[in-house]
Amino acid sequence: MVDVDEALVHQGLTRRAALALAGLPWLGACTWPRPGDGPSSGPPLLPREFRAAWVATVAHIDWPSRPGLTSADQRAEMLTLLDRARAIGLNALVLQVRPAADAIYPSDLEPWSEYLTGASGQAPDIPWDPLAEWVAGAHHRGLELHAWFNPYRARHPSARSEPAATHVVNADAAIVRRHGDLLWMDPGEPRAAQRMLDVVLDVLRRYDIDGVHIDDYFYPYPVNDAQGVEQPFPDDASYQRHVDGGGRLDRAAWRRDNVDRLVQTLYFAIHAVKPWVRFGISPFGLPRPDRRPPGISGFSQYDKLFADVERWLQQGWLDYLAPQLYWPIDAPAQAFGPLLQAWRDGNTQGRHLWPGLFTSRLGAERNAYLAPEVLAQVERTRTGGAPDNGHLHFSMTALLGNRDGIADRLREGPYAWPALTPATPWLAEPPPEPPAVDVRPGPDGRPALWPRQAGGPPLRQAVLWRWHRAAWTWQARPLPAAQPFEGDPAAGGWLVGVGRSGAASRPLRAAP
Repeated sequence: MVDVDEALVHQGLTRRAALALAGLPWLGACTWPRPGDGPSSGPPLLPREFRAAWVATVAHIDWPSRPGLTSADQRAEMLTLLDRARAIGLNALVLQVRPAADAIYPSDLEPWSEYLTGASGQAPDIPWDPLAEWVAGAHHRGLELHAWFNPYRARHPSARSEPAATHVVNADAAIVRRHGDLLWMDPGEPRAAQRMLDVVLDVLRRYDIDGVHIDDYFYPYPVNDAQGVEQPFPDDASYQRHVDGGGRLDRAAWRRDNVDRLVQTLYFAIHAVKPWVRFGISPFGLPRPDRRPPGISGFSQYDKLFADVERWLQQGWLDYLAPQLYWPIDAPAQAFGPLLQAWRDGNTQGRHLWPGLFTSRLGAERNAYLAPEVLAQVERTRTGGAPDNGHLHFSMTALLGNRDGIADRLREGPYAWPALTPATPWLAEPPPEPPAVDVRPGPDGRPALWPRQAGGPPLRQAVLWRWHRAAWTWQARPLPAAQPFEGDPAAGGWLVGVGRSGAASRPLRAAP
């Protein structure tokens, strides 16, 4: 990814001129200089960076914003979030579709979520499929939509309604455990893992999602009693079955094996159904204690959540890792830069590594950030020789509220130059073919180039490169195209197709 300031030097532009580019329509026109190159050499590589935000549904963190909203109000909020994401310069959203063994979409496997409808199992006030509309709305705006699942949580403390009869706490109570103020599906129960797999594959088959995403809730975070004593997770029965069946693993190793098998199974099952869909995991941000840089200390997910994240990364059981680096750059025991480098050093399979940023600390009552902290973290993700760049913001509500001007500062600074999401070349999707274009009237009635699928695997986007004033410019349009390319159709150019896994086709001269 070329740095903005480097690009400015190449073009002799001021930062004010670059900021003016940010006001153009999303992916509408981006100058990407290649000094000394001309149209005879063909267009350069597309600029790439994963720029995402989580959209949490649990406890009304992001969407819907509060209880009691009608479906019409929820749809209006959804459209606002999608439009805002595009305007800021994001290119992906990670939407929570399974907050606690429930669903924000019509499902035969789990009940409607109370965070959507107000009561577990209660259908929306008007028939609609929120997930289908989120996917369609994202793709229409050139955004990826990743479906985010909580693997084992059965009830969140913010829940107010009684679980529906079809909810796991009633339908399969034997696999559910109470732990503090949580209800949790025991990862040692095979039916809990199978339920998660069934839910994921159901969504995968029914919806055109770009990614499957799971968070850091494997075994639950520790729960202390009134005296501050940590309470054990109540899995004696399932562990005893392991021992009685001849198992030799101690309880900690057995718990990690339960989670390992879920992660491995999900990775291969997802790609068996749709090879182009990315599988991403967002774990707690600190590596296991024996893999940490000097001076780093704190909570061990390896010992408490039984998540052997380093193993998943080394085995390649994921397509992207988004460790939650939720501390400031100068935090002495959890320093952002050394932690990011530690995860990079363990990425022996060369998977995408896109850290999560705690953007919602902007404006918080305690330990608040200011916007320059987030901007500096974004810049850190662009250094260090990583094979590709990217990051995720937690969460969309901070960007929507423009806390400390963060949305404006991102759009005018690190996101002033549009970028497509990075390609995932190890996925078994056939290479895409270039799009075709037709000349027909545009919105203003004048002739325009309209891109379309020309053959080969389905395309997510069509890109048109042009050589203009000694620099390459590019436009991208989601397919099927709702807008034509800008400019004179007779100007020609080079067409590139972008497939569902982000792979780019060979360039082809535009021939309407």
